[in-house]
Amino acid sequence: MELIETPNALGEKNKHVQKALSFGKTKVVNIQLQAGEKIAEHDSAADVIIIVRSGKVSFDVEGQTVEVSPENILHMDPKEKHSLTAIEPSDLLVLQITS
Repeated sequence: MELIETPNALGEKNKHVQKALSFGKTKVVNIQLQAGEKIAEHDSAADVIIIVRSGKVSFDVEGQTVEVSPENILHMDPKEKHSLTAIEPSDLLVLQITS
């Protein structure tokens, strides 16, 4: 068992990115963004799962826009180009799973 700390850093500064865990073919990254902060378009060689723990984030994936919140989960296939903008102060987990 391993308990991983992902403290709330939004009050201290703007964008916060922390590699939380890596095991097997999976990487887990914690991203915390203030409202309006963006991450430019990019892609990943892995399957990507986005879990928003708090807030709301707008993702533009291959030209389609979706809002991700604690009520849903986003899955993206490898190489899907995407960018994101925090609609509200947001805390999300990014799981990158390589096949």
